[in-house]
Amino acid sequence: MTANEDQEMELEALRSIYEGDECFKEISPVSFQFRVGELEDSKAFILDITWPETYPETAPQISLEAFFNNRISAETKQLILAKLEEQVEANLGAAMMYTLFEWAKENQETLMENHKSIVTAVTLTSNSEVSEPATAAKKKEKKEQLTKAQKRRMINKTDHKGELPRGWNWVDVIKHVSGNG
Repeated sequence: MTANEDQEMELEALRSIYEGDECFKEISPVSFQFRVGELEDSKAFILDITWPETYPETAPQISLEAFFNNRISAETKQLILAKLEEQVEANLGAAMMYTLFEWAKENQETLMENHKSIVTAVTLTSNSEVSEPATAAKKKEKKEQLTKAQKRRMINKTDHKGELPRGWNWVDVIKHVSGNG
């Protein structure tokens, strides 16, 4: 068989095996992504695999550069790629995609045992730290001081709840229109 016939047969097999599986994604007829682990799992990773023209006689290109893998350290990525390369060498010349995916699933814990999650999180400060500078700024600002007469007039304008009555600042329409005549 030619390389293209082998690729077509393997592609058909992958489509039937992983139909409806959210972990498998066909990017193109020669490029695939496979998620090892659950989305919520901190030890999950995505394999990007692309077939060269002469696949399966030559090794597929395996990458861990998907955005999903940003939380995995470079050392862990190198370990995963090295172990997958060993599997590729063992299966060279045969259809190996299913074998690689299943091997990665079975050995996820071993591959990720030295995994230290890279955290690029924003550090939160406590409310007391945030409010201290704000209160200092408030202390510096002086409130406008009202005289007793101004306070009395404000109280007389408001109702028993301390709110201004509806329409307190409305313009008398008739006076307004007759004055502008």
